[in-house]
Amino acid sequence: MRVLVLGSGAREHAMVWALAQSPSVETLYAAPGNPGMAASATLLDLGLSDLEAVADAATEHGVDLTVVGPEAPLADGIGDVFASRGLRVFGPVAAAAELEASKVFAKEFCLRHGIPTAAAETVATADEARRAAEGFGYPVVLKADGLAAGKGVLIVTSPAELEEALDELFVARRFGSASDRVLVEECLVGTEVSFMVISDGARWEAFATSHDYKRVGDGDTGPNTGGMGSHSPAFALSDELRREVVATVIEPTIAGMAAEGREYRGILYAGLMLTADGPRVLEFNCRLGDPETQSVLRRLDGDLAEIFSDAADGHLTPGAMRWIDEPAACVVLAAEGYPESPRVGDEITGVDRAESRPGVTVFHAGTRVDGSSLLTSGGRVLSVTAIGDDLVDAVQRAYEAAGDIVFAGAHRRSDIGADTLKQR
Repeated sequence: MRVLVLGSGAREHAMVWALAQSPSVETLYAAPGNPGMAASATLLDLGLSDLEAVADAATEHGVDLTVVGPEAPLADGIGDVFASRGLRVFGPVAAAAELEASKVFAKEFCLRHGIPTAAAETVATADEARRAAEGFGYPVVLKADGLAAGKGVLIVTSPAELEEALDELFVARRFGSASDRVLVEECLVGTEVSFMVISDGARWEAFATSHDYKRVGDGDTGPNTGGMGSHSPAFALSDELRREVVATVIEPTIAGMAAEGREYRGILYAGLMLTADGPRVLEFNCRLGDPETQSVLRRLDGDLAEIFSDAADGHLTPGAMRWIDEPAACVVLAAEGYPESPRVGDEITGVDRAESRPGVTVFHAGTRVDGSSLLTSGGRVLSVTAIGDDLVDAVQRAYEAAGDIVFAGAHRRSDIGADTLKQR
């Protein structure tokens, strides 16, 4: 197959890395890609907002399968555009992608189909949000309805923090039209895990479980980010809990979407809180998580291109998703000022040295090349991943490799995996 991967982040780099090892892949393209992907794929200079131009490029290059990494093109309807032109695409159509594109839709969908989730109210003004927050008490969660690059969730613990959040959402409009509606939601307590499956519209296969770290600081402090690290598997998800998640979340979601005329083909990501009362849905995503993907795909033992292609065609092969036993860990290196206002343009050194370590792979995100120099170009710069004999070993290898990489203002969490290891 000739395969095109859309996106430019570390998630997409991990997908390119895995697809490059697929026996069924002859040629790889990435658009717009990043410097790390250039080692495995031909980069195409395409903007993902022009869906017809992307479809034109897929046709021009004889692409057999286009894999959509980020959420925005899916919400915009790239699945529909490709289908109308007879092009094979891995990713849900716009009607199905609304599970991520609208948190209000996802919440109402859960209520319609009896899928366990947090109690919430939908509001459209600061006054309505204030009243709803007072009803739930602190801490309370505010979520912008639309897409906000993974940063539209605000957890507030006091009236003062609530006013700051309301200013961001309704006055400063930090998230733009994504906050035209806002969910005010009870704050669930427990362990957060990610459960991702691939669906062909009726059948599904599970990815290896993973646990990610959203807050910027150690001990889950500071603002939410797109993700500062991850590990796979998520040991908190026992076989019994996994069966409960499948029965109460995954299967009702796939069946419910089909019943509503929104057949779901692609990645279904359920962000879950494991509470004392059982698993509860925090969010749905219609694509692989970042940085969970960086850990999960390091453990894949199978032909990813064939799996994606089968799902796109509506006939997944049972048991196609296989995983090695060794755990994987991912440490994100972020730029100074991330997540609020990351600084860019700093030179990066040490990536080659990090990747020379056994079991280590570095996935690029916010990087660009200027002459012979690698520079920072975004908030999350690199995802340093490692496979280990056990989780302790994987985490240690990832941190040792992360220590090899240097750029001004670099910061990272120092406690990826610590909570899991303490519990175990």
